[in-house]
Amino acid sequence: MSDTDDHREKMKDLQAAQREEVKKREVDRGVLVVHTGDGKGKSTAGFGVAIRAAGHGQKVGVVQFVKGTWKTGEQAALARFPEIEHVVSGEGFTWDTQDRDKDLAAAKRGLDEARRMITSGAYDVVVLDELNFALHVDQLALDDVLDVLRARPEHVSLIVTGRGAKPEVIALADTVTEHVPVKHAWDAGVRARRGVEW
Repeated sequence: MSDTDDHREKMKDLQAAQREEVKKREVDRGVLVVHTGDGKGKSTAGFGVAIRAAGHGQKVGVVQFVKGTWKTGEQAALARFPEIEHVVSGEGFTWDTQDRDKDLAAAKRGLDEARRMITSGAYDVVVLDELNFALHVDQLALDDVLDVLRARPEHVSLIVTGRGAKPEVIALADTVTEHVPVKHAWDAGVRARRGVEW
């Protein structure tokens, strides 16, 4: 048997095995996905899902916690998709606002927007960017957030991003990815890059 024939046979076996695994997955519902950890790419993963869902014609809601009103690439990009409603509820990083009451009010507005999107059932996917971090720095009450996450209709998928995910959020999730830093340009003195970092 030639190498080509051998490869073809292996791929046929692999294909058959894969198709059998797909048949075993009978549950069809939305999922709760959490991206957390100290590594880069958590928000980017959430925005990627938003764009992917919009590409399938699905209605998408995005609520950004913590991040302020400064112009970001994602804000400009998401505005190009009529399928995506994008709400920025943060006032900026806590070290910039230096106003806890303002930060708490912004987080509450964001959670109210998230609740509206999720419970309406009108959205297929809702991305809650930096929700984990808003919880981590006690801008929101854990029980309030869990109530909102649990209120999602069966068809709605939620993507929750941000470092410091609470164990209770992780326990509720269907899929969790821990972003682990291996190396970052910032540590070598390289400035944050437009289009890569924001």
